[in-house]
Amino acid sequence: MAPGLTSDDLPVATERLTLRPYRPGDAAALLALLSDPGVVRYLYSEPLRAEGLSTAMEQRVRPATVEAEGDVVKLAAELRATGQYVGEMTLFHRSSRDRRGEIGYVVSPRFSGRGLATEGAAALLRLGFEVVGFHRIEAQCDGRNLASARVMERLGMRREAHFIKNEFVKGEWTDALVYAVLAEEWRGRGTPGPLSG
Repeated sequence: MAPGLTSDDLPVATERLTLRPYRPGDAAALLALLSDPGVVRYLYSEPLRAEGLSTAMEQRVRPATVEAEGDVVKLAAELRATGQYVGEMTLFHRSSRDRRGEIGYVVSPRFSGRGLATEGAAALLRLGFEVVGFHRIEAQCDGRNLASARVMERLGMRREAHFIKNEFVKGEWTDALVYAVLAEEWRGRGTPGPLSG
């Protein structure tokens, strides 16, 4: 496996986004995003409250590393043209032995419908495969979250499972959709050139 992702590999730029480590000044934007019940509807977490913001920020402003099993990096996604915060992109290191990672993404409703989740998630896949050296990257969503499922499908990820009422989340049984893509499949797609810093 590659050495892994560190702060030296960040930020990265896509056509319209910059993915960068969080800064203390992002607190208000993070609270606005994750306090919205519609945004967190299909996530495990409840809406973020002001009293939990300092803990949420502490988890995000740590040095960004994805080098060992269990590491997680949460990146702020902002528009390159304006610097506006649009959401959060997350890369998880799930297994060292199996060289397996996972991605997650949340985009503000103000910026939804523009393909920004797909663009940011594609950058996560590239970081996972090209920088960290994962063999396989997975993603999953609540079975009702069709917008998230469409993002994974646009990325060329394969739906590998649809678990029926497999989790009890926020007071109800929910389905889960699981997607994945392998490194050789990703490389075979003719992905664009290197990410820029």
